[in-house]
Amino acid sequence: MSSLDVARAELALAVLYLNKAEARDKICRAIQYGSKFLSKGEPGTAQSVDKSTSLARKVFRLFKSKNALLSTFLFLDQIVWLGRTGIYKNKERTELIGRISLFCWLGSSICTTLVEIGEIGRLSASMKKLEKELKNTDKNKNEQYRGKLKKSNERSLALVKAGMDIVVAVGLLQLAPKKVTPRVTGAFGFVSSLISCYQLLPSPPKAKAP
Repeated sequence: MSSLDVARAELALAVLYLNKAEARDKICRAIQYGSKFLSKGEPGTAQSVDKSTSLARKVFRLFKSKNALLSTFLFLDQIVWLGRTGIYKNKERTELIGRISLFCWLGSSICTTLVEIGEIGRLSASMKKLEKELKNTDKNKNEQYRGKLKKSNERSLALVKAGMDIVVAVGLLQLAPKKVTPRVTGAFGFVSSLISCYQLLPSPPKAKAP
């Protein structure tokens, strides 16, 4: 394969990636929390970028739905968006709904953490059993073992992201303002967003046999 073909393949993957609304949302999320980290919660250009990017992300997240708590968070978050854009006029109720939606997201992230811990434990036990069966062979050449290892790595990454999302939710809710400062919230949110972007990357095309 020539360098031009490789470049075209990489460009096609980039286009495929950016065509996903969720991918664009995660990129905006990275910008949002990167700005929060830089602003330290103080007024200025970085904080303005943080707020404007937060509003822009609402469009991408309108139709996302994974579970009850997350769906509730996303639904209520649209009402918050309406309030911040001036369409919904009740400011006090908007703020209350905003906190409820963040608590839903916090609950969803905690549930995700527990699910991932359970799945990682299940995969670990399954892999150990398979290792015993493949004792006299190279386990890394076994397709079933490689598949389980890949799933385990994916689950571990999802667990790290869920843990970071918990910290971000705690920071946005100001449940521990002395420990989880706007800078900490921004840093964790930025890394979490990068993980989300990575998780959405399309698999590279398999090389054709010569």
